[in-house]
Amino acid sequence: MLNSSLQDSAAPEGVCYGCGSSNPHGLHIKSYWHEDGVHIMAEHLPDAMYCGWPDLVYGGMIAMLVDCHSSWTAMAYHYRSERREPDTEPGITCVTGNLGIKFLRPTPMGIPLTLRAKVEGDVGRKTRVICEVYAGAVLTAIGDSIFVRVDTEQLAAAAHGRKVDTRDY
Repeated sequence: MLNSSLQDSAAPEGVCYGCGSSNPHGLHIKSYWHEDGVHIMAEHLPDAMYCGWPDLVYGGMIAMLVDCHSSWTAMAYHYRSERREPDTEPGITCVTGNLGIKFLRPTPMGIPLTLRAKVEGDVGRKTRVICEVYAGAVLTAIGDSIFVRVDTEQLAAAAHGRKVDTRDY
């Protein structure tokens, strides 16, 4: 594994609530390459405020963990396929194209969650990521999602209604 997380290496100024290193109110999810060179790993212990049903993790929290961690898995994959380190320019950004979550079992509060993700395939700018969520040794959820590589300036401009060349995102 890297000494610093993918988030801290590639986007230390990141403001995402889930994984942004510089969001003072965020969760600060940290993702790392596993020693197998295939999986990206993260651990998170949800605070009690993210309780859904009594003593269970809120499903939206699980979805956010899968979303952020899977996005970083896609970006790490692109950096590696270009034989670059995450702290090199130009930066690589992937956004969620489709987020799929299958809840297999209730996820208990008070147990550290492990996220284990890998790229299942990519076509052009689209990358499919499978992300498993474990509470201890128990698999509780699986994400099957698509992430799209984008130019963030173009994407932000389009989101705010500014004219852009839509072929770029």
